[in-house]
Amino acid sequence: MGLPYDLNAVSSAVSVGGRWQLVATVRRFLLAALVLGQTLVATWLMLRVLPYHGGTWIEIGLAGLFAILYAWIAVGFWTAVYGFVLRLAGGDRWSLARRHSERDLALTPLTRTAVVMPIYHEPVQRTLRGLRAIYRDLERAGQIEHFEFYILSDSRDPEVWLEEQAAWQGLCNELNANGRLFYRRRTLNLNYKSGNVADFLRRWGRRSRYTVVLDADSLIGGDTLIRMVRLMEREPRVGILQTAPGVVRGRSLFARIQQFANRLYSPLFATGLAGIQMGDAAFWGHNAILRTDAFMAHCGLRKLPGAGLFRGPILSHDFVEAAFMGRSGYEVWLEPSLGASYEESPPSLADELSRDRRWSKGNLQHLWIMLRAPGLRFAHRMAFFNGIMGYLSSPLWLLFLALTTVEAAQLALMPIDYFPDDQPGLFPLWPEWRPGLALTLALTTVTMLFAPKLIAWLDALIHRRARSFGGVFRTLVSVVVETVVSVLLAPIKMLAHSAYVLGGLFNLSLRWAGQNRTEETRWREALVSQAPGMAIGLAWSAFAWYLDPLFFLWSLPVAVPLVLSAPTAVWLSRVRAGQCLCRLGILCTPEETAPSRLLQDTDDEESLLPPLGQLTRFEEAVLLPAVNAMHCSLARSHPGRLRRETLQTLARRCLDRGPGALDRAELSHLCRDSDTLAWLHHAAWRSDPDTWWGRKLAQAVAS
Repeated sequence: MGLPYDLNAVSSAVSVGGRWQLVATVRRFLLAALVLGQTLVATWLMLRVLPYHGGTWIEIGLAGLFAILYAWIAVGFWTAVYGFVLRLAGGDRWSLARRHSERDLALTPLTRTAVVMPIYHEPVQRTLRGLRAIYRDLERAGQIEHFEFYILSDSRDPEVWLEEQAAWQGLCNELNANGRLFYRRRTLNLNYKSGNVADFLRRWGRRSRYTVVLDADSLIGGDTLIRMVRLMEREPRVGILQTAPGVVRGRSLFARIQQFANRLYSPLFATGLAGIQMGDAAFWGHNAILRTDAFMAHCGLRKLPGAGLFRGPILSHDFVEAAFMGRSGYEVWLEPSLGASYEESPPSLADELSRDRRWSKGNLQHLWIMLRAPGLRFAHRMAFFNGIMGYLSSPLWLLFLALTTVEAAQLALMPIDYFPDDQPGLFPLWPEWRPGLALTLALTTVTMLFAPKLIAWLDALIHRRARSFGGVFRTLVSVVVETVVSVLLAPIKMLAHSAYVLGGLFNLSLRWAGQNRTEETRWREALVSQAPGMAIGLAWSAFAWYLDPLFFLWSLPVAVPLVLSAPTAVWLSRVRAGQCLCRLGILCTPEETAPSRLLQDTDDEESLLPPLGQLTRFEEAVLLPAVNAMHCSLARSHPGRLRRETLQTLARRCLDRGPGALDRAELSHLCRDSDTLAWLHHAAWRSDPDTWWGRKLAQAVAS
């Protein structure tokens, strides 16, 4: 009996895929030539602009910092240009998706695939509604039998994980998914999210050929999941296939701006990045599919053996896993053409900065791996460097501004030294000012920063996508709004990221927590968190005015956003502001103008659980018979004598004085033991009416 798909087509794809390295090398050399050539010219202009043309140590420092920062900007600019050209040509013919016809993919059989969602103190209802939407979309595609779903909880608060268990059980009943939708909670949290996934793979990884990794806010359409599995089946060299998730479901003004920027600009940057990285792409940690056996064999993460920051578990695991997969001989691809892949944005600036604080420390750890891990591909070392520069560029920019201020102060406050000690000679060193060259340099830098936004708008016009963003004019207005806000946010992020980098280098401890996805920023919170930046902005602009009115004007693009940082943070977090612009057709996205069935299912507000009423989740687990039976079935029995005596002591205290007499860890111990939880249920029902549990029981019966 013949196979349902053509092995010759697979062999041909593998042969074509084997030649991508040459194409990638040519593209990377071209990118390097463009960036370095442009940076050399810009740095030469910078030296001509400086009064002493690099004749002092301060000016040498300024020129060096300028070169690094300009090159960093140039990489982003040319990546967007690459993406624009590739999209103009109809797509990258070397991409995975272009290697296989739709007919060949349709004939490729599916195999068992695990869909895993690690969660940690997430909004339970919101998170599982997304998983429900994915499940239903696969059912509509007619291929649900090839997929298994796993909720991997690291939650510690019993109020949260008891709700998770109850919601999971409700979801299983609603979808008739018993035996296909599983829930597992770790009692010992090691190595954060990567440890959570690793624990799953050790226990159940061999059940599935592929593993799709989601975040708590991830959404992937059923057709996209099916296409990802089939591409992996036809590309045996590929170890990780990464989608380019779009941002959706933004409600606050901040989230809507991030959402619009992602949906309009991402096609250019993702296509350009994929065209440059090709089979050496990065893994983003979610909305991706892994070849399970290869990932298990090659992507285990050891603790860093160094000192301080470079000792202990790796915090940002995804880039490292991609590099290890590449080291083992497998390919890692980013495929922007895989649609219906989504995530959500933090709702406020405060939440994004809180996330960046964690990410910055993890990215700085990559310096150790980039320099010391053997056998890594050069492209993956550059991916580490790119991630590090995402945060290191902020303190470099801050240092550049500081040196500029020192240079201005010397010229304004100190007499000109025509014969400096570090420049021996018979002729004086004359300072020169070249305002024409300075204007030219400033314009080229601004062009590099903002041209990709206009190129993305032009790309939307060419590919007839502007209508899905509200029309040609509204799309342009949205670009202007997003640009103004990005200018306001850049100095605020610069200061915050600089502090995070310093904190990371000094190895300050971090608290890993679930993300806020709904709440607005309060004025008090904003004033407290932004007070240092506001003070720095006021002091710097006042000092600049004291030095020179022209230097004061030069400082305003940085100083004004810092002074306004608190009202900016509050205003951007407001849902009403975001919805007001939405009604005007500003910052609209394709998923809003024509929402898919997947997103409609996600927005279904039908609750997976009845409302809490007057009982907490722990009280429900003790008092309500059906809920207690469900939690007892998921708990374990701990027969050890010492363990049993400890649990009995805790249970007695809980029965006599209520759950408020126990801390969160002690309540978790009770809920994890089936015998103790069952005993509490029976004892609470036999309690006298005037006891704590008796009164709670009366409330439960009355409701």
